[in-house]
Amino acid sequence: MRASTFRRLFNLWPPFLLNSMRLQRLNDDWSEARVVLRLRPWNRNYVRTQFGGNLFAMTDPFWMLMVMHQLGSDYYVWDKAGAIDFVAPGREDVYAHFRLEPAVVEELRNAAASGDKVLRWFETEVTTAAGEVIARVRKQLYVRLKPKVRS
Repeated sequence: MRASTFRRLFNLWPPFLLNSMRLQRLNDDWSEARVVLRLRPWNRNYVRTQFGGNLFAMTDPFWMLMVMHQLGSDYYVWDKAGAIDFVAPGREDVYAHFRLEPAVVEELRNAAASGDKVLRWFETEVTTAAGEVIARVRKQLYVRLKPKVRS
């Protein structure tokens, strides 16, 4: 699926649509993405700030999707673990930016070439438009070359 088509369809996915999350940009080569979480009355927590579950959800699928599309169909790519560190209250719209460097993709290819599983952590900061860090999210991916293409 083309990245532009995926972006349009993904923005209709109920967990994103109903919680005012939007995939604003997804590069054609799946190397970069930008997500916004709008602060709305229906997605605030009890103290009127961004709900922590939404802060995590806005970042959840992107490292896996980007790595999966960059590596291609010869690899298994799964989320293995995740963690979030809440740094400051989100009192406005917040953003997450993901950039998958070519060197990281090559590193994953090389590490998985023998057929062994590879575990790698990726980090993303959730920020305000002015750049204030609201949360730091870490996701661990599992990558492995599929048996049919192993030497």
